[in-house]
Amino acid sequence: MKRISLFFLSILLVCISACSNKKESIKVTSENMHQAIDKVVEVMIHDIFSPTVSSRIFVYPNIAAYEIIALNDSKFNSLAGSLNGLQPIPQPKDSTNVNFNVSALIAHLELSKALIFSEDRIEAYQDSLYHNWKKTNKEEFEKSEAYAMEVVSHIKKWMNKDNYKQTRTMPKFTVNTDNPARWQPTPPSYMDGIEPHWMKIRTLVIDSSAQFKPIPPPTFSLEKDSQFYKEVMEVYEVRNDMTKKGDESEEIAIAQFWDCNPYVSVTKGHLMFATKKITPGAHWIGITKIACRKTNASYNETIFAYTKTSISIFDAFISCWDEKYRSNLIRPETVINQYIDENWKPVLQTPPFPEYTSGHSVVSGAAAKTLTSIFGDNFYFDDDTETPYGIPIRSFKSFNDASSEAAMSRLYGGIHYRAAIDEGLKQGRSLGDFVINKLSNMRSDK
Repeated sequence: MKRISLFFLSILLVCISACSNKKESIKVTSENMHQAIDKVVEVMIHDIFSPTVSSRIFVYPNIAAYEIIALNDSKFNSLAGSLNGLQPIPQPKDSTNVNFNVSALIAHLELSKALIFSEDRIEAYQDSLYHNWKKTNKEEFEKSEAYAMEVVSHIKKWMNKDNYKQTRTMPKFTVNTDNPARWQPTPPSYMDGIEPHWMKIRTLVIDSSAQFKPIPPPTFSLEKDSQFYKEVMEVYEVRNDMTKKGDESEEIAIAQFWDCNPYVSVTKGHLMFATKKITPGAHWIGITKIACRKTNASYNETIFAYTKTSISIFDAFISCWDEKYRSNLIRPETVINQYIDENWKPVLQTPPFPEYTSGHSVVSGAAAKTLTSIFGDNFYFDDDTETPYGIPIRSFKSFNDASSEAAMSRLYGGIHYRAAIDEGLKQGRSLGDFVINKLSNMRSDK
């Protein structure tokens, strides 16, 4: 009897010992994903990436993270076959102790590092995160990291075939000074046209850069009864009316809230320097974060929302830039200064690329449609994206409401004509609907 009792006691001690040695699994939350996105945005602002390039920095890390969570969550389906050229990611050879949530975030951070300049800023965040994960469960972390790096390698091979590297060596945009309708560099820094070859970047969902080609802009004319001249005068008069109202006018508040221009140059005496701001895409990624937090979206749902939205934004920029450098239309500031009022200045600094269509309108239209497909219409939210830059919160009844205001902000800012705003919004919304339909099986429980 005593021997039997000793036997069971030894079994009990072995079980207790095994339980005490068992490490807890690493916990990754949606807030970790938000923090990673915030860190990437911070670096993008520091490195001053263009709106177009920023859209690329967002989308590939999000896709990598999404593909990993889709492998382990039946609610979500792989994007392989739905995105141009994307093949299924490798599955782990041994999934024992692989934490897919950890792998997703590691893949996101590693790809983000590969797409920016100031890698050290992300590495500092990475180190603190990884240090805590290793303390929690070193074996799980190492296996999850090893798998993440396999996926990173796979996505990099696909990413590197999108023509981005080739466009880095293509010629600069040539300004046509013989045609008065064509775009010319604008003050104060008179920068060259940004990313004139972006339409050559491989799209993700749309068939080609020209699939959502808008109608041509109004024909350049200084005849007072022409549509073009009427739109020029609208920009001129709206700005003058805002001047009468003063700096506290609602129109100026709207223009400044949606500025999102990373190329703003400030001149003080003999010095010129750039003020650093987020891009239009980053603003909508910020709105995605707000929606995820408001709905208490899970980690996987958060990655899904970021990924689907960033895909729409990426293709929207390609579509918009395709038209910008096709129509190559002169900006209001140039026309007004040359032919109407040499002392006139817009509220916002004119960005360094052609006018038609409005990038804010196209991207906002596409992003709003996509977010509506995820979170629903009539989604009220307080947008605090711009508060780090001293700009107050604005509230919106829906994503589409926000996109309409973002588009109109370009008229109030004095940097776009009416046609670029209205047709740009149509272009973006049509593109957004197309992306939604093409990715309708991305989530299987909807």
